[in-house]
Amino acid sequence: MKQLITLAALAFAAAAAPAQTTVVVDPWVRGVVAQQKATGMFARITSVNGGRLLAGSSPVAGVVEIHEMRMDGDTMRMRALPNGLELPAGQAVDLKPGGFHVMLMDLKQPLKDGQTVPVTLVVEGKDGKRETLEIKAVVRPLAGGAMAPAGPMGHGKH
Repeated sequence: MKQLITLAALAFAAAAAPAQTTVVVDPWVRGVVAQQKATGMFARITSVNGGRLLAGSSPVAGVVEIHEMRMDGDTMRMRALPNGLELPAGQAVDLKPGGFHVMLMDLKQPLKDGQTVPVTLVVEGKDGKRETLEIKAVVRPLAGGAMAPAGPMGHGKH
């Protein structure tokens, strides 16, 4: 009888909980060198119904912004996306070095290889409802290493 009640309670809790419509796969943060105050978080994000990645926060950073990096001729430029990043329905969006990413600025501490960094992301669905995602991103080595995808970071002044 206890098992039946437990199963019923779990089923009710699952039905009452809002369905997560956005999935984040392979989140990671680029390691930093001493005195470095900014880095990027990268991942693959898929929103089932579509929406917009609006904002982020993390206890390790004073400021978290959604950014785009792109080439302008021979110059790599980075800019914040004040209106967030579009997440087309059912399509994976890659946050990666040299492209879209979550910028962690005003770092409060050095980030060491292998450390787990908590990051909270806010996604607004097409219906206007907001979803909060609690991410655990692993710090990967700054340079080289089999775990770190290649690609320039090139973050300068903000």
